[in-house]
Amino acid sequence: MNSAEPQSYSYQDLVRRLYDLEALAIPPQAGEKSGCFSSYDRSSAYNAETGLYENWGANDDGGGYLRKEGDSIVAMELDGPGVIWRVWSALPEEGHIRIFVDHADTPVMDQPFRDYFEKFNQEGPPANFPNLSPTLSRGRNCFIPIPFQQHCKVLLDEGWGAYYHITYTVFPVGVRLPSFDGSFDKESAIALAEADRILQQRGARSFVKEEGLSDETITVTVPAGGKAVLFDKQEAGAISMIRIRTDLGRKSEEQQRMLARQLTLSMKWDNETTPSVWAPLGDFFGSAPGIKPYRSLPLGMNEHEMYSYWYMPFSEGARIEIENEGTEACELQADIRYSPLPKSHAENLLRFHAKWHRDQYLDLDAERFQEEGDRWPDWPLLLTKGRGRFCGVHLHVNNTWERPAEEAETWWYGKWDRKTIDWWWGEGDEKFFVDGESFPSTFGTGSEDYIGYAWAAEPPFPMFDSAYACQPFIETDANGHTSVSRFHIGDNIPFMNSFEGYIEKYKGNHWGVNNRCLYAATVYWYQERGTSDAYRPVSLNDRMDHLKLGEEGR
Repeated sequence: MNSAEPQSYSYQDLVRRLYDLEALAIPPQAGEKSGCFSSYDRSSAYNAETGLYENWGANDDGGGYLRKEGDSIVAMELDGPGVIWRVWSALPEEGHIRIFVDHADTPVMDQPFRDYFEKFNQEGPPANFPNLSPTLSRGRNCFIPIPFQQHCKVLLDEGWGAYYHITYTVFPVGVRLPSFDGSFDKESAIALAEADRILQQRGARSFVKEEGLSDETITVTVPAGGKAVLFDKQEAGAISMIRIRTDLGRKSEEQQRMLARQLTLSMKWDNETTPSVWAPLGDFFGSAPGIKPYRSLPLGMNEHEMYSYWYMPFSEGARIEIENEGTEACELQADIRYSPLPKSHAENLLRFHAKWHRDQYLDLDAERFQEEGDRWPDWPLLLTKGRGRFCGVHLHVNNTWERPAEEAETWWYGKWDRKTIDWWWGEGDEKFFVDGESFPSTFGTGSEDYIGYAWAAEPPFPMFDSAYACQPFIETDANGHTSVSRFHIGDNIPFMNSFEGYIEKYKGNHWGVNNRCLYAATVYWYQERGTSDAYRPVSLNDRMDHLKLGEEGR
C-alpha cells in the first residue's frame, strides 16, 4: 500500500475501497472531500449575519431538495472527479431516478427509484448483491459505486417516494476516474460479485499465513484493580487483527453488562503518554450492553470472542493494555496479527483512534446546545483537530420510560400519531462539519436513516447486521437498551484541519419523572501521527451509571 493517493482509479480500484481497511490510514490530500446530499428539512439554516443557527431542530425531512427542474427535484449536483458510494431511501417508489454524468443531455440511468435497489445492469432478474445492497429493517441501501469525472446530477421524478441520502467523495483535481456510462462490463460485475462475497465473509478468520504477517497469541489474567499487557513492540509495523476470547458470553446477562464496562482497552502508538484508543471492552468491539452477537466488516463479536480488523500502524512502537476495574480477576486470550513496516513508510500513515464518551462537549459553549440554545438538539459525537478520516461510531442508547396506563390499540405503544407515549429516541439528524464549515456538508434525516434502516419508531423492533451498519441489540418493546453502529469505509470522511460530528438528541437525559435517555458513543477515526485528541478515560461510576434503567421504567 502506498502512503499517497493514486492519481487514477479503475472501477475495480473503487470497488476495492469498499473493503480496504488499510486505505483508511492514507492521509487525505487537499481537494479530497466527502459528504451527503439528503432530503433534510431546508428550513434549518445558518444566519451568517448573527452567527446563529435557525430552526436547527426542524424535522420535516422527507422531501427536501436542492431545486426543482420541471416536476422533478434535483437531489444531488456535484463537480468531479468523484464517486457516489451509497444511496439510501426509506420509501423508494415508482417515480424515476435519473443520473446525468459529465454534463451529458441523456441520463446514464433512468429507472424507477425502487429498481435502483432491486435491479442491476438493466437486467431482467432482480439484483443479487445482498451485502452491497442490503435491506435493513425496511431501509433500502445500495453501496455500488457510481463514478464520474467532470460532473454528476441526480434527479428524482414525481412519485419517487420519500427520504433519501446520497453519500459521495470528490477527489483532488487531476485524479482520473472511469465515468459511469450506464452499464457494468464483465470485469466490473465480477469485481462487485467478489466484493459482495468478501463482505459476506466479514469477520471470518483466514488461516492462511500471508507473507510478512506474524500472529501472536497471549493468555493473561487481569487482576481486580489491575492491568495486563496484550501487546508491546518497539519497532515500526501495523496491527491488522485483534481477536479476544473470554468467558463473558457464558455469564449471566447482568454479569456481562457489568464486566464488559469494568474492563477497558487502551492502545498507545509511538510511546505517546495518553492513549489514542480507550474504551470499555464491549463498547470498543461495537456492542453494548454486554455481549450482543453481530458481524460487521471492521468489528464484531459472538458469545466466544470479539474481533477487530481496523488497521493500526505505528512507527516507533505499540502498547495494548487491558484494565480491570471490577472486583474479580478476568482471564482472556488474545490473538494479534501484525506486520513490520519500513519506518519511513509508517511515519507517513495516520494513527487509529477510538474513544468512548458521554455528553462530552469539550471546549464547546455547552449552553448553545441546551434546549433554548441555537445549536439544540445537536449532541457531539466527535470533535477533533488536524488531518484525518472519520470512520464511524457505535452508539449505545439507554432509553427507558414508565409504562403508560393507557392500553394501546396496536403493538406495544400504538403507532404513528396514535401512540400512548412518545418514546422514540432517534429522530436526530447526523451533521458533520469538515474543516470549519459553517453549514455541515453532511446533514441527515434521522438517526436510523444514518445507520441505514427506516421507520424505527414503529414496531417491530428487530436486530440486524451488515458490513457497515448493525443493530446488535434492542429490547423487544424498545424500552431499555439499544446498540447501533455505522461504519464509513469507502465513504469515510476526510478532513484536513478539523472535524465536528454531531447527532441530534431530542430527548433530555431525564425526560419524565422516571424516564431517561442516555447516549454513549464509541467513535472510530484516524488522525495524523504526533497529534492527540482531547478525550480522556471516563470514570467507572459514569460508565456504570449509563447501564442503569429508570427506577420504575421496566
